[in-house]
Amino acid sequence: MMENWIESIKTYFSQLSLDKAVGLLTYQQDSPMLFSSGLFFFLFIGFFMIYASLRKYTLARIIYVTLFSLYFYYKSSGLWFGLLIFTATSDYLIGRIMENTPVQWKRRLLVTLSLCVNLGMLGYFKYFNFLYELAVSACNEIGYLMGNGALQRIHFEKMDIFLPVGLSFFTFQSISYIIDIYRGKTTVLHRWIDYLFYVSFFPMLVAGPIVRAREFIPQMYKKPTLSRLEFGEGLYLILCGLIKKSVISDYISFNFVDRVFDSPLLYTGVENLLAVYGYALQIYCDFSGYSDMAIGIALLLGFRFNINFDSPYQSATITEFWRRWHISLSSWLKDYLYISLGGNRKGKFRTYINLFITMLLGGLWHGASVRFIIWGALHGVALAIHKFIMGRFKGFKQTGSEMTFFRRFIETFITFHVVCFGWIFFRANTMQTVKEVLTQIVSNFHPEIFLQFISGYSIVFALMAIGYIFHFMPKAADKWVQGIVTRSPLFIQALMLIITIFIVVQFKNAGVQPFIYFQF
Repeated sequence: MMENWIESIKTYFSQLSLDKAVGLLTYQQDSPMLFSSGLFFFLFIGFFMIYASLRKYTLARIIYVTLFSLYFYYKSSGLWFGLLIFTATSDYLIGRIMENTPVQWKRRLLVTLSLCVNLGMLGYFKYFNFLYELAVSACNEIGYLMGNGALQRIHFEKMDIFLPVGLSFFTFQSISYIIDIYRGKTTVLHRWIDYLFYVSFFPMLVAGPIVRAREFIPQMYKKPTLSRLEFGEGLYLILCGLIKKSVISDYISFNFVDRVFDSPLLYTGVENLLAVYGYALQIYCDFSGYSDMAIGIALLLGFRFNINFDSPYQSATITEFWRRWHISLSSWLKDYLYISLGGNRKGKFRTYINLFITMLLGGLWHGASVRFIIWGALHGVALAIHKFIMGRFKGFKQTGSEMTFFRRFIETFITFHVVCFGWIFFRANTMQTVKEVLTQIVSNFHPEIFLQFISGYSIVFALMAIGYIFHFMPKAADKWVQGIVTRSPLFIQALMLIITIFIVVQFKNAGVQPFIYFQF
């Protein structure tokens, strides 16, 4: 089987004409650049060889990485990389002006200007059609209430607005830079190319993690180093990310989850429930897989980022879940939205309202749809309820090792299903789909077909079982596996990479899908 795989690679390269090569290197809307693609793998090898030769030359290295990052973004969103340059230039200039502006009200005005520019772009590209549809519906409703055809009914026609990949991530990152300057928590960058490097750094560009300037900037000017242990750790993260995304997530999505959510009524309740569990695993493996690869690639380049996912389904409370899920985004919402609203400094009732508003806007950040608003509201209510319970009952303040095993098991089970209930709104294409999925689970369950599911979807079931087993694996076990990879000789590490690529290629026939968070 390995010989057939090698032979297919030789055939592919022998058939690769100049026109095809140019086509691979230019933007293709239906196939954006992915960390899990073979093209990125080969480009990164060439990029890394030159990068290694520039380790001693800070400015040359910054320019080189910035140019590659802009090309990477061009391969993801075409000529919209100009929008990235505009964002970086705008906030770079605002930051420089703020540095020389001691008057407080003028500094607040500059922060407001930055927010207007960044949120204005988000508003147009992500929410224009949503707001336009709401306005049309409101006008038609007014006309109906006025009666007698006082207002002619307006027909809503969705405008074709392209959403640049990663817009939400690099705008949030740029906003945090300006607010941190205002709060005195970070230094101002004096070279435009340095700020463009920070905003466009390709490992974190299109889907996070959202790295704060105060954490990133000091690493920019250090001579990149890569110890054997760091190389092994980076390789381990990349291998884990590839398996999560290209094997588990893509396969169960293409072969089961998408089918059920496209037509819930064709499947029994137990299959719908398993599809919900499947999607919970899919979105975790998809996004944490990307984060693992991003953090691993950054580590190979000499940059260390914090973990972005910490086994979130092991959480015993909804509060703990948001400390473990998409940590860079949840901490961003806490620091720049929740605290700005007043946090917990203005009384208990205001704290509950602030939690609800933060998660409601967090849901809206994910997409301009009622479904995402409901998803955010659900988590906001759950967080407020948990906060209330902790304030009233001392026993519920216990977390982690303070809980008995049985209690933590029960609360983890409940929290997981609250999260899964929210994922139904997150994944369904329409509210009608949400209704159909819930209806099938409640009134058409048929648990007797579970064994048929296992036999009919044996690979899907096996991958789901493997995914959840590894997710609930203790941290000590994960560290043990990482240690094996890290301490292995270079030849064994290379063999691990080849085997992983081979496995990914075998599952590629199941259908490769863009990362879920590319749409956000």
